[in-house]
Amino acid sequence: MRACIVHDHADGAKVEDVEIDEPRAGEVVVKIAASGLCGSDMHVLHGRSVVAKYPMVLGHEGAGVIEAVGPGVTNVAPGDHVVIALYGPCGACHACLTGDIAHCNGADRMANIFGTMGDGTTRLRQGDAVVYPMIGCGSLAEYAVVRSAMVVPIADDVALDTICLAGCGVTTGLGAVFNAARVAPGDTVAVVGCGGVGLNVVQGARLAGAKTIIAIDTNPTKLEIAGRVGATHTIDASTVEMADGLKAIVPGGVDFAFEVVGSPTLVAAAFELVRPGGTCVMVGSPPTGSTIPIDGRSLFADRRLIGTTGGNNVPHRDIPRIVDLYRSGRLDLDTLVTQRLPLDRVHEAIAAAEGGTVARSVIVF
Repeated sequence: MRACIVHDHADGAKVEDVEIDEPRAGEVVVKIAASGLCGSDMHVLHGRSVVAKYPMVLGHEGAGVIEAVGPGVTNVAPGDHVVIALYGPCGACHACLTGDIAHCNGADRMANIFGTMGDGTTRLRQGDAVVYPMIGCGSLAEYAVVRSAMVVPIADDVALDTICLAGCGVTTGLGAVFNAARVAPGDTVAVVGCGGVGLNVVQGARLAGAKTIIAIDTNPTKLEIAGRVGATHTIDASTVEMADGLKAIVPGGVDFAFEVVGSPTLVAAAFELVRPGGTCVMVGSPPTGSTIPIDGRSLFADRRLIGTTGGNNVPHRDIPRIVDLYRSGRLDLDTLVTQRLPLDRVHEAIAAAEGGTVARSVIVF
């Protein structure tokens, strides 16, 4: 099969042939129809990701059709349309057994994060060389072999080249609002960083009933899209200090601020945007070992800083909810797809992501 693979971050991404093995017990083969190109893919591409293990097939925002199932798989069958989730809960660890599914730390899930199955093997290779799928998915390829727990069945009439975004960007953005922050009707919200995930934080805040949603970015194109999907106000941080711009709208600070970039400096700045008693949510992934320079007096004023991985999502709960919201017209996913490109043009998608000219590029197969 053809796949987008990174052998070394210094050499960039290449489209090459990769051999794929048959699924083993509890695994499925998904014929990929479409996969979004996410910021986390860019982190692996540029050597900034703790989950990178080279050579690695990129992609973790995929949707497609079940091609084959391994022994013991009963939740899906060949022909089923599915979204591949960020993870598949193990159902056996302490977190799962106590209902805290979003924090599953079972051996299978933890191995998937670093590109292997629970036994340390993968189903991808180039000759004798092992190839690792990103977070156990590797959806920027014609096929993916994943644990059956990672696939969520969806209706056949939902466009796979749109709903693929539910695999990461949409679940993370909406989950940060619904699951981590729990924004309520009438709340005020600021979103710092309006890329693919940040735009879904904006949408989540709109769906939650926030009365004021302030989108903050340095990219006018992304701010324009933010306005289309639910922002009531926008601040171009390249022309005005975001704190000054926000105070002109909500003088006392917002109830919730979301940092969706992964910059420690921006997390600290977003923390200062919330009112006493308010909450700042770090959605972006900061560099390993980084320190967030929080003013102790601001924290003392009952402000809270929390983090969230993947929006604390529970795949089999949250992805069907996203599908329902999209089908009802309440959630705008079509605006998020700036362009659809074939795999052999993936470098154009990478350049667009690096240049900040798209909300999301989707690779179609």
